[in-house]
Amino acid sequence: MKAAVLKQAGGPENIVVEDRAIPAPSEGWVLVKVKAFGLNRSELMTRKGLSPGVKFPRVLGIECVGEVEHDPSGEFKPGQKVAAFMGGMGRDFDGGYAEYAVLPKYLLMPFDSNLTWEQLGAMPEMFQTVYGSLNIALKIKPGETLLIRGGTSSIGMLAAQLAKNTGLTVIATTRNHNKKEILIGNGADHVVIDDGDIQQKIKEIMPAGVDKVMELVGTSTLKDSLACITAGGIACMTGMLAEQWSIIDFAPMEFIPAAVSLTIYDSGQIRVGDKYFQHFINDVESGAVKLKIGRVFSLPQIAEAHKLMEDNSAGGKIVVVT
Repeated sequence: MKAAVLKQAGGPENIVVEDRAIPAPSEGWVLVKVKAFGLNRSELMTRKGLSPGVKFPRVLGIECVGEVEHDPSGEFKPGQKVAAFMGGMGRDFDGGYAEYAVLPKYLLMPFDSNLTWEQLGAMPEMFQTVYGSLNIALKIKPGETLLIRGGTSSIGMLAAQLAKNTGLTVIATTRNHNKKEILIGNGADHVVIDDGDIQQKIKEIMPAGVDKVMELVGTSTLKDSLACITAGGIACMTGMLAEQWSIIDFAPMEFIPAAVSLTIYDSGQIRVGDKYFQHFINDVESGAVKLKIGRVFSLPQIAEAHKLMEDNSAGGKIVVVT
């Protein structure tokens, strides 16, 4: 089989496509024939050596979709369509950047769909992250106001759609004036140009502050995002587009406004159930939810795909098909 192997931390050129023997699954693991996978910022950070504990060489990839090739237990049948989500993929053990992957059974989620593999490849982690952040971490309700900090990311674009479908007012941010109409067309009620300090701009739209914040930029803007929230509101730090893990000299009493809650969502810790993923697929098939796919690459183009992700110019989810 072909596998994209990160030999050592560094630039995209460090990911090398090579021939490997197809691995054999042991008890509790399943051999999956990978059809497609999406690229994620966390993989970029792992590639750069910013993910603690990852040993090289390593096949990256925290998600994939494909078909079951062999399950020693017989629980999954050959040819059954499955999606795999995080849980150590591409960090603790080899992940989805390959034509075949041996994955723990508990990570697999069966589904039915007639969508193309490139469409399905865009879904797993994007769905888990958005649905989990909105419904499990932020507990969104109709009539609330949601600020999406980092609105033009693939996660931000999907979050706006799901929030609007639930009945929320959505404010999305972008650093690029030219992307304002794209966000409006995607469902945002208001667009704020992000210069790093937006709390006053938000208060001009919502004087009392917003109810919920989905923070996708990360630690560099988190304090400003928290200042945009009304008392009793919640902020969920979901993404790290700025690629900065920690906050220097974090002082909670000064950093977090009174009566505002701060949480995170990590699909490696909490998973959304199978039925919700199938419902999401059905919504995409019906047109109720529109996926924003930026570019589609083949496995030998993985280094080029990583360069595009690093440039932040894809305009949607980057998908690799095998």
